[in-house]
Amino acid sequence: MGIVSFKLAFKNLFRYPIRSLLTMVGVAVAILSFGILSTVVNSWYAGAEGASSARLIVRSSVSLMFPLPLPYRDRIKQVEGVQNISWARWFGGIYKEPKNFFPQFAIDPRSYLDMYPEYVVSNEERQLFIKDKRSVLIGRKIADEHNLKLGDSMTLKGQIFPGTWDFVIAGIYEGKTKGTDTAQLFFHWDYLNEEIRKRGISRDKEAVGVFIVEVDDIDKVGSIAKSIDDVFANSPKETRSETEKAFQLGFVAMTEAIVVAIRLVSYVVIIIIMLVMANTMIMTARERVWEYATLRSMGFGKLFLCGLIAIESWLLALFGGIAGIVLTFPAAGMFRTFTGTLFPVFEISNTTIILQVLLSLLTGAFAAIFPAWKANAVNIVGALRAS
Repeated sequence: MGIVSFKLAFKNLFRYPIRSLLTMVGVAVAILSFGILSTVVNSWYAGAEGASSARLIVRSSVSLMFPLPLPYRDRIKQVEGVQNISWARWFGGIYKEPKNFFPQFAIDPRSYLDMYPEYVVSNEERQLFIKDKRSVLIGRKIADEHNLKLGDSMTLKGQIFPGTWDFVIAGIYEGKTKGTDTAQLFFHWDYLNEEIRKRGISRDKEAVGVFIVEVDDIDKVGSIAKSIDDVFANSPKETRSETEKAFQLGFVAMTEAIVVAIRLVSYVVIIIIMLVMANTMIMTARERVWEYATLRSMGFGKLFLCGLIAIESWLLALFGGIAGIVLTFPAAGMFRTFTGTLFPVFEISNTTIILQVLLSLLTGAFAAIFPAWKANAVNIVGALRAS
């Protein structure tokens, strides 16, 4: 009976090809939209997902806008459980045009790269970067986006630190995994500090934005963070220490309303297509009342009719859903190209694909409920007489 149901459902699917095709297109667009919107949300959390549990970020307790003195480094090193320490400072320059946004950090090259093994760079390029204070290390995404290569010059127009800043590309780092952010630029903190003095920028000399601390025991990360903050308690510049993941999630929280809105829109699109497809299946059931009555008179039970309608609905949803899933990949590629470095990590996850499949099946099941009930409630004698 299952094979008979499947054959009949498959034939019925293409009885009205234009209607079926348009319904499939609607499902495909909905599943495609869900896939892209879901990937956007995942990209928002990419930084937090890729953060290490063994690293702490130590910043000003007031705001990231307030830097910390470099000498804090030595006192943090003395805290029990601290294994390594590095530091970074946000630069905020413009490359060519304001739209070419990507994060730029002044760092201590040796300690920073040791602490971030996910940034893969050859030993030769690493040494070139370390030796030349006016050099930069850029991510693969920046290099590809702006057609940059080793030895090219880069000029940034400072916003926080006014003036023109000229650099030479010493290295291009790759990501250890697909989820690694390769849309960042790093240069020497020493160079920034020297230029601040030389150019007479009288703000926060010998200061850093954050300290990055690597701990020797992940299970004690909370107590180590508290110990660091206790060292600077009641000082003019108190600190706030938190895990790298919590630090990244703090940025996401600033735009939480946008993320929630995107999630809601992605599911609203699915709900709308559920209703549209349900309407299509209801129209189909109304047109086939005589057929359902005939099948019932021939001895086919209610379960057979339910299966027949459900299979047709599922096939309709699955064909559209598969098309939507397939189209998600080139659409994501176009989105990635269009947005440039706005989303450093924009990869379609396996979870998103699984959700797309499940939502396609759910759409098919939902659309079959009322038509199946209608078919089983039909009056056999009345339907046959009306035909």
